[in-house]
Amino acid sequence: MSSVDTAPKRLTVIHTGGTIASRPQATGAAGVMPQGTPSLPELPGVQVRDLSPFTLPSPHIKPRHMLELAHLIEEVAPQSDGIVVTHGTDTLEETAYALHLLVGTQIPVVLTGSMRHMEEASWDGPGNLLDAAGVALHPATHGRGPLVVFGGDIFDARTVTKVHSTAVDAFGGYPGPIGRIDRLEEQAHVRYFARPEERPTYQPAALDARVDILYAYAGWEGEGFAEALERSDGLVIAALGAGNLPAELLPLVAQAREVGKPVVLATRTDAGAVIPAYGYPGGGATLQAAGGVPASFLNAHKARILLLVLLSLGRSSAQIAAAFCSQGQDR
Repeated sequence: MSSVDTAPKRLTVIHTGGTIASRPQATGAAGVMPQGTPSLPELPGVQVRDLSPFTLPSPHIKPRHMLELAHLIEEVAPQSDGIVVTHGTDTLEETAYALHLLVGTQIPVVLTGSMRHMEEASWDGPGNLLDAAGVALHPATHGRGPLVVFGGDIFDARTVTKVHSTAVDAFGGYPGPIGRIDRLEEQAHVRYFARPEERPTYQPAALDARVDILYAYAGWEGEGFAEALERSDGLVIAALGAGNLPAELLPLVAQAREVGKPVVLATRTDAGAVIPAYGYPGGGATLQAAGGVPASFLNAHKARILLLVLLSLGRSSAQIAAAFCSQGQDR
């Protein structure tokens, strides 16, 4: 007769602040502040461990916090069956993608947050936290890398983005969720619409490079480019359409290559990849020939995270171009 494993599942919840940990200030000052940690409803057969490495609004999150989180996740993973990270929504997608690049464990890691604070009647924190726990402890989540769970949807860290500033269903991102969690009679039903994929991970000692983002617009003649290049180790441009720029930017991108500073071209549109197809001055093909690096489907702020990691590791221009190219390869 086979024995049945009745040991409790081990869930580690790492709290970092954000709206899910916020309430109005006791002093009566305007605005809410992170000042606590949300609690999971009791889960039968689950042993919960809470950690709070820092308590910050997400606009205060820096790359060093992302690296600290990655190290903490790797540290607790051997003692966990699943890990949940609570985080403010404003930069949640950047931290999620950083963890996608930095965390090598196969133990499920799920990020979530809320759009309403603790004392609002419509506080969405408990539901999102419960869903995140259900996804993190589900066997089908193993080996998928860090995910984001919000409003019952499960998102890939590479494509998830905040699509609304205030709505409860604030997260989306083309081509949409990779899964869904629904609850029936207190049971978590997790369904995935995509298979796990292999992913490269990186181990920088620090994230100490500087990468700035510039935003392209009609009539831009390169204002601010030289100053940003001077103070940075590399640049990301949220370019027009499929990765095009005004003609005046073409020699500036070439100059950046001459001084050994990469310029990555993302798109300022909501979805789609950078395709260097146009051959006019400033078109994607001419920018790539001048040294511009297409960001594939990564938006500008995620392209910044990848470039930041690669530069912090001292990767060459050729290695950086190859790393971005690999983002768009069929798997």
